Amino acid sequence: MDTSFGSLLRRLRRGRELTLNGLADRVDVTPGYLSMIENGRVNNPPSMKVLVRLEAALAVHDSSLCKAAQWARTPQAIREQLQRAQQASAPQPHCPQDLESFRGDLRGGFRGASVPLINKVAAGYPAGFTDMDYPARASDDAVVVPGYTGLHGGNDPDAFAATVCGDSMTPDYRAGDIVVFSPLADVVDGSDCFARLEPDHESTFKRVFFEDEGSRIRLEPLNLDYPTRTVDREAVAGLFRAVWRMSRL
Repeated sequence: MDTSFGSLLRRLRRGRELTLNGLADRVDVTPGYLSMIENGRVNNPPSMKVLVRLEAALAVHDSSLCKAAQWARTPQAIREQLQRAQQASAPQPHCPQDLESFRGDLRGGFRGASVPLINKVAAGYPAGFTDMDYPARASDDAVVVPGYTGLHGGNDPDAFAATVCGDSMTPDYRAGDIVVFSPLADVVDGSDCFARLEPDHESTFKRVFFEDEGSRIRLEPLNLDYPTRTVDREAVAGLFRAVWRMSRL
């Protein structure tokens, strides 16, 4: 395994002022195993169970460890193909400075971005997620998002789009809307998020709130006909904030 995942783990651990022994105790693995990961001396990233425990112990809310592990598992040939495609992408002439400006005026000359369309996300009860474990930036389909150019002065290469099905997020989102989700966008209380849930990789689209110092996550619909659901942080494999919406007329 390359050292990028291990370097990220080391940086997060040191940022939380944890020793290898301290983190190993929280995650129920050996300090030696963590040391080997941090130094890139294991062939594969940790299992999903260990990744979820690591993110909980390190208070990681953006699934950055899970995403890094997914990238590490991606075959080298696919990585090189994706990296070449990214390098060949022309820079965008304008990059909005905040999420709200994504709703800006197209008359300003914004160029659109092609974003992978992975499938559907249920705005209702959790439903099966069918991205077939694509690595970031890969899919069988794409959608051009007028005006979307990325976050905070740069492109957002890992952004993805999904079509809303169900009505639990009405009136803000309707079935058939296409929503772009950004792994780079900070997830805070009240964010509308694509949530990927364990153990069966279910997905749902809800407004999220953190409870009990982040150990519990409340998934709240906007449509009051649907129940609120609260789950342990370990049961959430990923949270990705909605940053753009395309609605039917």
